[in-house]
Amino acid sequence: MRLAASDVILVGVEGLRSRPARALLSALGVAIGIATMVAVVGISASSRADLLDQLDRLGTGLLRVAPGDTVFGGAARLPKTATRMVRAVEAVESVASTGLTGVPAYRTGHIPQARTAGLLVQAATADLLGTLKTPLRRGLWLNAATERQRAVVLGGLAAGRLGAGPGDQVWIGGQWWTVVGVLDNSTLAPEIDRSVLIGFPAAERYLAFDGHPTTIYTRAADEHVVGVRDVLARTVSPEHPEEVKVSRPSDALAARAAATDAFTGVLLGVGAVALLVGGVGVANTMVISVLERRREIGLRRALGATRGQVRTQFLTESLLLSCLGGAAGAGCGAAVTLGFAVWRDLHAVIPLWALGGGLAATLLVGAVAGIFPAMRAARLPPTLALATA
Repeated sequence: MRLAASDVILVGVEGLRSRPARALLSALGVAIGIATMVAVVGISASSRADLLDQLDRLGTGLLRVAPGDTVFGGAARLPKTATRMVRAVEAVESVASTGLTGVPAYRTGHIPQARTAGLLVQAATADLLGTLKTPLRRGLWLNAATERQRAVVLGGLAAGRLGAGPGDQVWIGGQWWTVVGVLDNSTLAPEIDRSVLIGFPAAERYLAFDGHPTTIYTRAADEHVVGVRDVLARTVSPEHPEEVKVSRPSDALAARAAATDAFTGVLLGVGAVALLVGGVGVANTMVISVLERRREIGLRRALGATRGQVRTQFLTESLLLSCLGGAAGAGCGAAVTLGFAVWRDLHAVIPLWALGGGLAATLLVGAVAGIFPAMRAARLPPTLALATA
């Protein structure tokens, strides 16, 4: 007599229900492994999607020019005319520059000079925000009037450390300067986040700034970036191009995305180990179940159940146990990914292949873990099973 598929499942469920605590603990091992794998893939995919979104939004056409070292090992300086010379390059869309003044900024004049909070007072050109694509959080950016006055715009980190916003005043070079704006985070130029930005004319007038830029930001169309990069050093310093360093900030974001993929592989290995441990737990539970249920096995065999039916019963129990853990683990992994995305203000990305692969892995674990106990149960002779029960 053949058992219908529904009957096989009902028999398997009844076998698990007879020992619920042991079944749940065994399923927990599988659930931890699957939850780890789904969460790792989901968090990695969400972070990578955010990085790629930033690259798409900010573009890959930004180049950063900074002074290197002289042939004698000293610090080189960019010429005062460097910004104007870069602006003359045909493929360049926009150019901006900043210059370190070497003067610290404080919230008040009563703070010890050594407590600079790691902030940089930099002169900046008016087209800095457009070149970097950094949005304003509050207030206004420097214009033709305020770049000549004691007016400052704070980077996001600098505003937090100074505890200042538009309308407040900060102490720079022995004078009060008025905050007119606060920037949002600058993804491609993180040094701007901890900067106190003033106009070049004001820096020269009030802080005795020499006017030499220390960083030039250049934006070109993506298809022209390589060509512009090749000529920037010689354009900035025709006499000493070897003293000029040119970098592409977006390369750092691309490297972070690649590092995220590599780290994901390591964590997936950890999840696979946890899943393997869960599979061993399932196998152990099924072996003990066979030993404890020998009387049931002998009785079923005596009533006409075939070896195949007994084998199918225990294999079904193993598969159901693994599926229970896999479904719970996939749900927990998805919940962890959603929680992480909400916490980091990301778009949650849970690849369908991760969920499908997790469930498929549980079926494979259940099948492998259940084969030996099922075969052992099927080989028990009815008389021996009843006699030793």
